[in-house]
Amino acid sequence: MGMLTGKVAIVTGASSGIGFGAALTLAAEGAKVVASARRAEQGAKLISLIKDKGGEATWVSADVRVESDVRNLVRAAVETYGRLDCAFNNAGAGIMKPLHETTNDEYALLMDINVRGTFWCMKYELEAMLASGGGSIVNCASVGGTGALPGLSIYSASKAAVLALSRNAAVEYAQRGIRVNAVSPGVVESEMATTGWRLDDPQGRAFASGLHPMNRVGKPEEIGNVVAFLFSDKASFLTGQDVAVDGGLLAAANGATLMLNAR
Repeated sequence: MGMLTGKVAIVTGASSGIGFGAALTLAAEGAKVVASARRAEQGAKLISLIKDKGGEATWVSADVRVESDVRNLVRAAVETYGRLDCAFNNAGAGIMKPLHETTNDEYALLMDINVRGTFWCMKYELEAMLASGGGSIVNCASVGGTGALPGLSIYSASKAAVLALSRNAAVEYAQRGIRVNAVSPGVVESEMATTGWRLDDPQGRAFASGLHPMNRVGKPEEIGNVVAFLFSDKASFLTGQDVAVDGGLLAAANGATLMLNAR
């Protein structure tokens, strides 16, 4: 039996990258996964992979920028499986651009998806978890929410807000059976990272890898493994924490210097 056998888990941003990999990991650990994003075609591929491996999963198309979509996502999870135990709020957007060149529309996009989308997810997930006696939420932040990343000022600000939401909710619901934590990935194999860090170019990949003392970028399932642990009963006394799954990036004193020199 897996760590999450019998638990019902929502994963947003599940059509690719970290969300896709995390959904596979959670299902392998026995969770009934309610996977969501905007791209239904990618969702069908994910659900098929999970079911081919003997897992249980449902796809719900939703845009976290639309409150009714988020509300319907949580409702669908409860109606399908009877309860909600876990939620990985992973849907996010990133724009790599100097601060003075960032437009109002780009600012609004990042805040709408990364901050307000996370708020709406938490709002409806918390309601469902309170109704069923508790649960565990993990929000996807970023090393940018803690450290300085040149070219990512607004993205970093949005992820710092995600960390603040996580910490405060952890305290607010600590005595009501709900744990809230965050994960802060370094550079991880994904469409967003490939575009932002040019992972498809040897020089871009070498630079991104060199930011991490492990000298490589992360894999989606490595984030999923930590999320699964945080959801599990093994993490029962763990709340209000930000777990940096970053290959040592934040621990390296020269990390910010490397990034600054490269821009």
